[in-house]
Amino acid sequence: MLSLNTNTTSLMVQRNLSNATEGINKAMMQLTTGYKLNSAKDNPANYAIAKNMETKIHAWGVAQSNMSMGYDMLDVAASSAELIGTHLTRIRDLCEQACNGTYGEQSVNAIKAEVQGRVDEINRIRANTEYNDIKLFGEIGSDGSVSQKIINLQIGIDSSASSKLSIDTTLNLNGLGDIENWDITSSDTLDKIDSILNELWNYEVKIGASQNRIEYALESSDVIVTNLTSSLSTIRDADIAKASSDLIKYQILQQACATLLATANQMPAMALQLL
Repeated sequence: MLSLNTNTTSLMVQRNLSNATEGINKAMMQLTTGYKLNSAKDNPANYAIAKNMETKIHAWGVAQSNMSMGYDMLDVAASSAELIGTHLTRIRDLCEQACNGTYGEQSVNAIKAEVQGRVDEINRIRANTEYNDIKLFGEIGSDGSVSQKIINLQIGIDSSASSKLSIDTTLNLNGLGDIENWDITSSDTLDKIDSILNELWNYEVKIGASQNRIEYALESSDVIVTNLTSSLSTIRDADIAKASSDLIKYQILQQACATLLATANQMPAMALQLL
């Protein structure tokens, strides 16, 4: 129908031209950003899911950093404990040597001096072993007592028990503070030192087990981050081949609509020829 007042054909072509232009803008946005989700209006549901995944991926990154720092901290404790073990082993050797009846008083006193020197070095190591200003073995009081030191590691991304790892890094070495009163020429001393060495070895085993657990947690988090990243890519990343195809399609439609719009706008003028 030819009409002077309403050009429905022109309105239809304008609507299609607008749709083609919007399609071009959307395709160009996807090609320039690499994302098919550039704002919530693109797909509100998927946009919310993608943002939640992004938050979790960032959170796991922080958790992995926490675990790496925790592992390094325990490595410091393990290295110091190993050094203490070297001194304790030497102390045991000296005491076993002093138990032999072939040493006179002067020789025994020399052995005692070396034993005490190594005990002092052990105490120095215990007092100065720290990580980021944290006394790993606990604070040593003037009476030789050791305050308990528990390190809480955040190895997950929430407040659940599975996201936390508590490690008791306290090193007591019970009996070492009383070594001045020991009779190093008595074989009973060897049992006392063996008891301290057993405590130290158990400590090293505990620290090593905690390091293994951190390694397992790191491996698990890598799998989680990989899966989350893959899922996020599926939801958020643009299909460049499809976006390129859409761009060409909408460019052709835009050109066609622009040409046809000029023709549609002339239709009311055709009606005048009938008058």
